[in-house]
Amino acid sequence: MTRDWVRWHDEYDIPGSSLARRLAVVQDCLRPLLDRPRRVISMCAGDGRDILPLLPAGSRAVLVEWDPLLAGRARQSAPEGVTVVTGDAGMTDPYAAVAPADVLLACGVFGNIPYADTRRTIEALPTLLAPGGTVVWTRAGSGAAEVRDVFAGNGFDELAFHEPPDARFRVGLHRLRRPPEPFVPGLQLFTFA
Repeated sequence: MTRDWVRWHDEYDIPGSSLARRLAVVQDCLRPLLDRPRRVISMCAGDGRDILPLLPAGSRAVLVEWDPLLAGRARQSAPEGVTVVTGDAGMTDPYAAVAPADVLLACGVFGNIPYADTRRTIEALPTLLAPGGTVVWTRAGSGAAEVRDVFAGNGFDELAFHEPPDARFRVGLHRLRRPPEPFVPGLQLFTFA
């Protein structure tokens, strides 16, 4: 049985819900990164509510979402300079238009893919990021420690980690400290569950 992602997103609209709280933390992490026009990638972007309201004018962004209804909602809200792709966020091809990015969102990704895919994705992020590029990621439940370790082992500095004691979500913020690598077209990062 596949998950109804549109219905899943409805929880964002419930004040005080876990997803509404997670959204607030993600946006708090994003605000200081978006102090001027940026190049942004959002993997598994949903309806774009985490990034679209915060993007400064002149930014360029690619949001990739598999669900056509959620991608359509994002497209309706997207300002000029933002491309919303209905497609596979686990492939690098859609990101070519803005890579290397200053900011990359991987919200809701690492909790829905196998650990091997998480590791492969993080190992490949330097091919999508500009020097000093920053990743905002989320992970529900257990497994966040492993994600943090993979970032640390792949040339990223942890800038922040949020683990509210009364919630299952975790939000991490990591900056690329090593030199980026050339973009690799056609690379499969992950397969979304």
